[in-house]
Amino acid sequence: MAMASTSAVVVQGLSTPFLSGSRSTGRTLLNAAIGGKSAVTGSSRRLLVVAAAAPKKSWIPFVKGGGNLIDPEWLDGSLPGDYGFDPLGLGKDPAFLKWYREAELIHGRWAMAAVVGIFVGQAWSGVPWFEAGADPGAIAPFSFGSLLGTQLLLMGWVESKRWVDFFNPESQSVEWATPWSRTAENFANATGDQGYPGGKFFDPLSLAGTIKDGVYVPDVEKLERLKVAEIKHARIAMLAMLIFYFEAAQGKTPLGALGL
Repeated sequence: MAMASTSAVVVQGLSTPFLSGSRSTGRTLLNAAIGGKSAVTGSSRRLLVVAAAAPKKSWIPFVKGGGNLIDPEWLDGSLPGDYGFDPLGLGKDPAFLKWYREAELIHGRWAMAAVVGIFVGQAWSGVPWFEAGADPGAIAPFSFGSLLGTQLLLMGWVESKRWVDFFNPESQSVEWATPWSRTAENFANATGDQGYPGGKFFDPLSLAGTIKDGVYVPDVEKLERLKVAEIKHARIAMLAMLIFYFEAAQGKTPLGALGL
């Protein structure tokens, strides 16, 4: 009896080097190759085996389409929370798609922290969130100009470090860049994924990894699930903040809108 063996290999690569901030020089090529081959002993027949990709999820279920609105071809479902939504075509360039995902992730994390802070702050002090910094009864009242200047100074420094790390990963985990830390390992990327540093400092509860012999070991399966959960919560929080801004323009607060 002839013995047969089959094999399938799926290779997918993404290269997104940023050499400058310009759109022309920031463009990169997305290279993907999927191939497979099997040989049967004693026969000239060849069978091509292609690994079936998981079906792409759509932000409009059961609706098939194309172009920018529904299921654009440049969104292949590989990003956490990718449901084929890019009506403006911002992600056509793989390099800029990476940057926009980074921006979405950071804005979403700030929005989640802001939503919790707005509810807790007003419930505790009774002061509307858009008046808290300048309220006369605040512990340390500041003018709008003082708050803005302080934010630009502190956030500018932090964001500049994040910007540099985006273009040159791992460059900001050196001792001189984190003088308050005894070891640069606290700020190193333990997962290898941009935007998800993990490690004992950024994942102290070990939600996406474990500590073995004092070394943080990421759990890929848990990390992927948490990525999707985080981006979903982040998007809801950003929508909530947009609603809060509209309410503030009318002099209303989230708790007031809820009758609390």
